[in-house]
Amino acid sequence: MTEDKRAPTVEMVEITKRFPGVLANDRVNFSVTQGEIHGLLGENGAGKSVLMSILYGLYRPDSGQIYLHGAPVQINNPAKAIGLKIGMVHQHFMLIPNMTVAENVVLGFEPPGLVLRSRDISSRVAQFAAAAKIKIDPNAMIEALPLGTRQRVEILKILYRQADVLILDEPTSVLTPQGIDDLFTSLRALRDQGKTIIFIAHKLKEILSICDRATVLRRGKTIGTVEISRTDENELTEMMIGSKMVPTRRAKKASNGKLILQGEEITAINDRGVVALTGASFQLHAGEILGIAGIEGNGQTELVEVLTGLRRPTSGKIMLNGVDLAGISPKAALDHGVRHIPEDRHQRGIVLDFSVMENLILGDHEQPLFKGFLSQLKYRFIRRFVDQRIDEFQIQTPNRETVTRSLSGGNQQRVVVARIFNRELTLVIAAQPTRGLDVKAAEYVRRKLIELSDQGVAVLLVSADLDEVMALSDRIIVIFNGKLTATSDRPTRRELGLLMLGETKDRS
Repeated sequence: MTEDKRAPTVEMVEITKRFPGVLANDRVNFSVTQGEIHGLLGENGAGKSVLMSILYGLYRPDSGQIYLHGAPVQINNPAKAIGLKIGMVHQHFMLIPNMTVAENVVLGFEPPGLVLRSRDISSRVAQFAAAAKIKIDPNAMIEALPLGTRQRVEILKILYRQADVLILDEPTSVLTPQGIDDLFTSLRALRDQGKTIIFIAHKLKEILSICDRATVLRRGKTIGTVEISRTDENELTEMMIGSKMVPTRRAKKASNGKLILQGEEITAINDRGVVALTGASFQLHAGEILGIAGIEGNGQTELVEVLTGLRRPTSGKIMLNGVDLAGISPKAALDHGVRHIPEDRHQRGIVLDFSVMENLILGDHEQPLFKGFLSQLKYRFIRRFVDQRIDEFQIQTPNRETVTRSLSGGNQQRVVVARIFNRELTLVIAAQPTRGLDVKAAEYVRRKLIELSDQGVAVLLVSADLDEVMALSDRIIVIFNGKLTATSDRPTRRELGLLMLGETKDRS
């Protein structure tokens, strides 16, 4: 553990925040100094987001004090935070799609005058981008930009508002390896300009690569702060979860079993009526994990939706055990043994205002075992069944009746994963299954996917996390601009990254 001898730019002292039934921050101490990149680590539910939401004015602490440059401050709302030159880039972007980059950047902070001169605004935004080493076209429309570029727009927004303290929440979750390198180049340039950056992340390798120091929270308490040059991944993991952990990897590649799923020239359009999937063909065998790697927005969402019955393809076949499932309903897909871990658990995976019990049987409530829900006998069976699932999948919840919204993201994901074991399984489609999860929760989900494949289930893993794809997959296919490209047997991160950018040759 170390202490920075420089005067802190931001100091949060004895911060406590309670929610009904939850002590989110328990006398947390946290400080950052000018010109440093400071990592903030912890499991889901450790209190990281709550702490930063307090600093940004989204929540008010129950007790404790915030100091800015040594002076006590009250930050009651985000407007006050921005006025104090504190900005935050949220994990879910807040941009207007049908406006340009420059228009989004200056929105709410337009220069004075009755007439807005687009050329002047674009020029000013371009200057900010150049200073931060952010490559971007100020005149580009947001809706035409990939997610990684949209993130740069969010960073430009807070720089335009003269922020000196930047809070970045999971900033690499939508980036390729090359995109991460570009982001880190920008962050180092901002640090060299004297900016203070708080980097919230779950990927320890990134913390070790970009940060100067890191603070770890566990169960709402400050565990400690370490110098990155004097620590390693094992120490950080132990600080986060209280014990050592061995990363999950596929022990050996699966031998080709029975052909389970075959996609033949699948084409589909997205919600805007634009072709998003073009001639997708692939095969998946029993007991195999097939990884689909790619930057978000290149057709993987549409591919998953077509395979699960959520979207009707315009052409092509989806053969599951010799039966064409193209265009069937989600209910029919379930009946054929297809289960789905959705990329957005809040939109597709759970009903936030339902109880844990209701979510654990959701989608299966019409099975004979669960029919007659109102009968006392069935209700007792369901309670026993749900309690077994809660115990087996280590879902941290006060009880089965707890509203799912109140659980941490990791425990919400455990509910989603637990539910796929309710039926006989043939195929599991796991889309971004560990997004937003801490290292412990992510490793748990990965072990469950390997467990499924070891039982002979075919697993299609769709992920933007290259470490995850490379660790779990027997084979890897890259998706770019709606097209699938098979890789070599043992592709490197660089090879995958280039393919994800649509390049087939190494530029080095």
